[in-house]
Amino acid sequence: MRIREFMHVDQKQVIALWNECGLVVPWNDPAEDIERKLKVGRELFLVGMMEDHLMATVMGGYDGHRGWLYYLAVHPKYQGQGYGQKIIEGIEQRLMERGCIKINLQVRRKNEKVIGFYQSLGYVEDEVVSLGKRLPAEDD
Repeated sequence: MRIREFMHVDQKQVIALWNECGLVVPWNDPAEDIERKLKVGRELFLVGMMEDHLMATVMGGYDGHRGWLYYLAVHPKYQGQGYGQKIIEGIEQRLMERGCIKINLQVRRKNEKVIGFYQSLGYVEDEVVSLGKRLPAEDD
């Protein structure tokens, strides 16, 4: 797998992969999420390529204090072969180069397979409560 930064021509394949991996939810439009990411830290949006086929993604965020991971996806045909670990290592390296010393991510509690994957990479459950607030969209 070759890892590189996301390019606009990837968008259709990225959204298809996210749908195939069950990452798309009704309250988040994937095309809008991509456009938002491209405005802030676009170099932290990575894709994994197998020849000309996009088969993995990860988005990273960094606010100068902590890093965040979003939209990790590996095509089901390639899961369990080390590609998820490889793309995570790629985003971790980019975050460390920016001075990041801790990465956070959120996984739905019922998604035990993904929790186990992250634990195998050294991620641990923090003793915190995750809170969120949806802000009105610009057109509301």
